[in-house]
Amino acid sequence: QVQLVESGGGFVQAGGSLRLSCAASGSIFSIIDIHWSRQAPGSQRELVATLFQSGSVNYAESVKGRFTISRDNAKKTMYLQMTSLKPEDTAVYYCNARIITKQGPELTERDYWGRGTQVTVSS
Repeated sequence: QVQLVESGGGFVQAGGSLRLSCAASGSIFSIIDIHWSRQAPGSQRELVATLFQSGSVNYAESVKGRFTISRDNAKKTMYLQMTSLKPEDTAVYYCNARIITKQGPELTERDYWGRGTQVTVSS
């Protein structure tokens, strides 16, 4: 079993910055790729950023140039650095990752999701 826990959310004024963290724990053999998404009340969930194992990245147009996704494999932690925040960035932010786990000799690959962390940007 793998658990992902987001942290770093909070309240910030427009133009400010926040760094979100997502710590992974469990019988992790390898983290293949990571994603950050967000969901505002009454809105669909939006994919914000992706970091593939190869190092390739992908950002939503709405955050390009302002957000940066990264990872620390040794710490098994993923990050989303957010700068120049806007009120429309207000949402619950989720991390998810495709992870290979090892239980004895058995390897299993699947997606895992965190519970989310609230980011509120005031004008």
